[in-house]
Amino acid sequence: MTNRVCEILDIKKPIMQGPMSWITNAEFVAAVSNAGGIGFLGPNAGQVDVTHSPEETAERMRTEIKKTKALTDKPFGSTLIVSGDLTYTWPILEVVIEEKVPVVLVNGILDDKIFKPLKENNIKIVFRPLTPTIEDAKAAEEAGVDIYVATGFDEGGTVPERVIGTFTITPMIVDAVTIPVVAAGGIGDVRGVRAALALGAEGVFAGSVFIPTKENPAAENVKQMIVDATAEDLQMFRTLPAYYRSLPTKLSSKLVEMDENGASREEIAKAMGGASGIRIGMLEGNKVDGYITVGTGITPIKEIRTVKAVIDDLMQDFN
Repeated sequence: MTNRVCEILDIKKPIMQGPMSWITNAEFVAAVSNAGGIGFLGPNAGQVDVTHSPEETAERMRTEIKKTKALTDKPFGSTLIVSGDLTYTWPILEVVIEEKVPVVLVNGILDDKIFKPLKENNIKIVFRPLTPTIEDAKAAEEAGVDIYVATGFDEGGTVPERVIGTFTITPMIVDAVTIPVVAAGGIGDVRGVRAALALGAEGVFAGSVFIPTKENPAAENVKQMIVDATAEDLQMFRTLPAYYRSLPTKLSSKLVEMDENGASREEIAKAMGGASGIRIGMLEGNKVDGYITVGTGITPIKEIRTVKAVIDDLMQDFN
């Protein structure tokens, strides 16, 4: 069994691993690709400390790309954050082209200045906006995007600004465009995959289900916490640009309390500390000063498995 997502990306199983900021590295991404899906190096893949240099950020990505190439001969991708004045975008774009990475995940805005060099170098573009809309999907198709990721409110991390669930947004976007659509948010087992495909998606984009795996660099106590939790345990609070979820930590409980007491989104976002909260909470396992962001699809996750076991389970209809 195959479909357009498999054909475009040259993979066996239409599953994409989300680029989860600090909790990806070469070993993890290669494991996803070797198991038949496609792995994506996140913006801070393989790193344990912060740099504010665009050039160093790009060179760190180059190192992780080279490591990934040494571990798999299968396609994998890099993340291209397109925002602001593109200060971080250009150096990473150059590295991706120089290293001949076959696929790029573009988070953010549609920009022909970015897409043109990617297309000229035959790099496939997977586009994932923060908030998918019919208008945005049509614009992405017009811009030449190869695959569009429709993310529902069920996801972990920075959730969409509109409160529309994955299994509502998926058919809405599928009906709006002719390019293949991949569903993201709240998919934790094969039932979620089958539901997404029944609604017209041609694959799934998953993050949380890959965190409690042997190859993932997340802290072991975080992996166990996910295994032991259900969606009922998740906390939610307002922040910029919309909302955020976390399993309970001291910091996340404080952010919920701030929200309940009427703090502004700006105040809560400042108290969050940005993406460093993921590094502190999920990479270092510090449940006091960090947060543990996952999607609502964690309930069926009952053990720490290998990446291959996760993909074999979710993609059992493609074996």
